[in-house]
Amino acid sequence: MSIKPRQLQAFTLTEILVACGLGSVLLMAVGMLSMYSSRSFAAMSNYVSLEQSSQLALDKMSQELRQARGLTDFSPTRLRVLDADNLPVEFFHDAGSRTVMRVAGGATNNYLTDCDSLQFSVYQHTVQSNTFECYNPLYLADARVIQITWVCSRKILGAKANTESVQSARVAFRNRN
Repeated sequence: MSIKPRQLQAFTLTEILVACGLGSVLLMAVGMLSMYSSRSFAAMSNYVSLEQSSQLALDKMSQELRQARGLTDFSPTRLRVLDADNLPVEFFHDAGSRTVMRVAGGATNNYLTDCDSLQFSVYQHTVQSNTFECYNPLYLADARVIQITWVCSRKILGAKANTESVQSARVAFRNRN
């Protein structure tokens, strides 16, 4: 069997350059897809974690406020109530550490982290006609409903991304004197 000169030839330089170019484009596309996918998975995981911790904090705070005997002091970022045992309990937002804190009996508990803003509003229990809105109280002693709204966010891979969690609830005092 004799070897023909055509069978001894290899790839030409043009064929190698085209193959390398197509391979590079394909590898770059796969790399970008995997980066996008990993960022999306991280965002979803982060969002679920943020939502879960935010909901837990809102549930704990709502339970305590429902059992409170009354409101003693109020500002948009700070709330003081008397608990079921007539002991003072305070909830406030620390903007520097981005946390929502609870202070009672000399002990400070961290209720929520990564909180960008918190706002408390107070209302009477009387509902305005043809709406679901309550009247603003003239006096602190008339407050029966607390509106809690907060916004939390986290960073994904060093950049603030679309991982915000907004929680809002209206809580009525059930244990009034």
